[in-house]
Parts: sequence; structure tokens; C-alpha cells
Amino acid sequence: MKITQLGEFGLIERIRAALPEPGPNVIVGIGDDVAVLKAAAMVAASESVWLATCDVQVEGAHFLRTATPPRSLGRKSLAINLSDIASAGGIPRYALVSLGLPGDLEVGFIDELYAGLREEATAFGVDIVGGNISRSRLGIFIDVFLLGEAIRENVVLRSGAAVGDRVMVTGTVGDAAAGVALLLNPELEKATDAAYEEIARSRRDRPTPRVREGALIGSLRQASAMIDVSDGIAGDLRHICEKTTVSFRLHADTLPVSLANRALSRAARGDEWHFALHGGEDYELLFTAPPDRADQLARRISSETGTPVSVIGEIIPAGERPQLVLPDGSSHPMEGSGWDHFK
Repeated sequence: MKITQLGEFGLIERIRAALPEPGPNVIVGIGDDVAVLKAAAMVAASESVWLATCDVQVEGAHFLRTATPPRSLGRKSLAINLSDIASAGGIPRYALVSLGLPGDLEVGFIDELYAGLREEATAFGVDIVGGNISRSRLGIFIDVFLLGEAIRENVVLRSGAAVGDRVMVTGTVGDAAAGVALLLNPELEKATDAAYEEIARSRRDRPTPRVREGALIGSLRQASAMIDVSDGIAGDLRHICEKTTVSFRLHADTLPVSLANRALSRAARGDEWHFALHGGEDYELLFTAPPDRADQLARRISSETGTPVSVIGEIIPAGERPQLVLPDGSSHPMEGSGWDHFK
């Protein structure tokens, strides 16, 4: 059945019925002009703040319909917003989902999309409380608005990094970029094996938002700045440095990047570090902390969440260009940045 056969309001009711019953802090959910929510569910109102973010997945820019399972697309559409809340040290709470849909799209696509949204929302305790639907003549878009909550003193912003601070990142980097490269250039399959192909495609289509890790980093109040890796380590670290007029030095031999990723990056871009530094969409947490706290903070996060944390560099004075120190000890200026939609 096509969406035009079901109609807008039939589709809204189908979506509402597919989602679980909302939590106790949702007074009014899907079906009215607004959602009505109890404020400050986590802590006393005087101690808490709302965190708001939105991000969009646009067909042709962020995904290819023929290559992306709709359930994975649903999970990713919410996951990238969960990652933003995590990068501020918050807890995600409520989501609104706006859709732009071609009229000839099969209803089954939406069923699977919302199955993915529901899985991701359930995994992280988020209520989907509304949204909007519009006909689109230019392909599919999924726009998610997410509200999170945090204790004010736990919020970590991009600003705050100081000279001498250590640079740290959760998990591994470069795998999502490898997945994109494999999608756009199937010939690259010759440069890797089936096991790494699956890892790369999984990281591309189903990123894991570091919500628990971000909340822990916020609660420990030792990080000076934090951002999620959506545009690549080089680009996102520049965003941190721009906020406080500093620069950075990274050490290639400490980057959490696999040998398989380095080989594929070398085959695709002639540089084994390109995917890790400039690829993006890893949705790991990139953060800084004073040197006397960094190692202990990294161990604490790893111990309590099971997610590895790597110290990959340090913040340096603004007058110095960003640098990459290679395993042989040579230092090279880092040119370029991360992903830019308009370049």
C-alpha cells in the first residue's frame, strides 16, 4: 500500500499505534497540536536544565534509499541526536519526528523506519511524543528534535579547553567513513576482508550513541570540553579549539583505529589516517581534561561503562598550527578539516 492510499491522518494513527505507551511524565503525546510533558523529571527544577538538539537525515545527502535498510535508518536518525545530548553530559528524554515523504513510498517503509526508531528509543529510555508529516517531491527526509535533561553543573560544552589539556576519545574512529567509502566505491572491497566490511557497514548504518559514557563524564565534572565525532576528529576538535582560541597536537600511534581501517584508508585516499581524522559519523565522544586528571578519568570511564577511552593528544597554544605526530616521531601540519555539507 502506498502512503497516498493511506492518507496523512491514517499514517499518523498507524505510527501512534506502532509506538509503545508513553512514560509517566508524558501527559499528552501523539495526537494533539502539542505534547504536554512534566518538566524536570530527573532532578529538582532548581538544579536541572533542558538540553535541546535536532538533526536531519536527507536522502541523497546522508543516505541512499536503495542501500540503507529503513529499520537501520530509523535507529540512526535518533542515535545521532542521542549522541548530541550525550556530548553535553545529559540524559535524553523526549523526541519529535518530522517526516518528508514521497507519495508513492510504500507504507511498509514507514513501518520499518518506526520499528528502528522504537528500538533506539526504548534502548535509551526516550519517549517519541509527536512530530509532523509532509509530502516531499525531493526524496525522504527524517528530522528529529530531541529534548534531554541534565544537572546544570554537569553540562559539558565545546568551550573550556585549555593549553596542556589532554585530548581523549571513546571507542574507535574511522570505521563509519570506511563504510561510506565501501558503499560509494565497491572496488575497495579488494582492499579489505568480509569481517571488516561488516564492521564498517554496521558503524555506518547503526552507530552507537555514548549516552551512558557522556552522562558519567558530566557527573564526574573533570572534562573541560566535549563534542561528539560527527564531522571527523580533526574537524570536531577544531570546533572545540575555536571556542577558546587554542590549537591541538594529535599522536597517530595512539589513535584508536584498526589496521584494517588504515589499510582501507590508504587504498581509498592514499593516507592511512584519513578516515580516522577526517571521515566523521563515528558518534564517539571527543573531550579534553587537565593533564593531572586525564588518565584517571579515562580509566574510570572504561571501568564503569566497558567502553575504551584513548588519550590521543594535547591542547597547544593558538599560535601553533594543528599537528599530527606520526609513529616515526615526525610532526606534520594538519590541513583541511572534517565534513562540510557545502564544500
